[in-house]
Amino acid sequence: MQLALCTWQEVEAYLKRSTGIIIPIGSTEQHGPNGLIGTDAICAEVFAREVGKQADAMVAPTISVGMAQHHLAFPGSMTLRPSTLIAVIRDMVASLSRHGFTRFFFLNGHGGNVATTTAAFSEIYAETSLQAGLSNGTPVRCMLKNWWEAPSARRLSQSLFPGVEGSHATPSEVSVTYHAYPEAVKAVAAMAPEVAPSGSFTDAADYRRRFADGRIGSNPALASAAHGKTIVEAVTPELATAYRDFVAS
Repeated sequence: MQLALCTWQEVEAYLKRSTGIIIPIGSTEQHGPNGLIGTDAICAEVFAREVGKQADAMVAPTISVGMAQHHLAFPGSMTLRPSTLIAVIRDMVASLSRHGFTRFFFLNGHGGNVATTTAAFSEIYAETSLQAGLSNGTPVRCMLKNWWEAPSARRLSQSLFPGVEGSHATPSEVSVTYHAYPEAVKAVAAMAPEVAPSGSFTDAADYRRRFADGRIGSNPALASAAHGKTIVEAVTPELATAYRDFVAS
């Protein structure tokens, strides 16, 4: 169930049987020579919708711009400041908890969101803890789940893309977006080097100097819609189980 496609009466009826909701969170940033700028948001949304179907769960609108300041040297990339993203997450949780949602399952598609999202959770919990007259009622709980850390995602990245998965503009994530949007598949010449260098970075200029075409340790030329379908079908049941366990906790 997509929240944006429901009426308020349908949301009210849903809350009578469940107080869990999936919130896809990603980013809008460069993903190398053949990766879509919306890759991280697309992946989060694809998995959230599929998990929503399998777990009969409500899915909130995607947070499609994340914390991606380090990608700003590449045209089209966008970012929120960490403080802004924290505020967005807090306000979304506050809005939905007012209606009775208590379990917020953030399905993440972007590694750069991890620190800021967990900091937002701490802010949410601190606000509750500091309230006067704190009750022992059902608390709001938040969970962050990175889809690429699912056991089947790791196994498939190793078997489909051995030694070339890397950490950014990965063939796995590009494959998922190609499965979702086959009309957007990009044909590119062979990448040079075939496998991008790895390493750390600081700000946007430093990132562009170290990783000229945007990739980190990866060879996304191996991406395909067929591989994306395989990944989505394998990973979704594991994410659905994680969601059910979280809501039941």
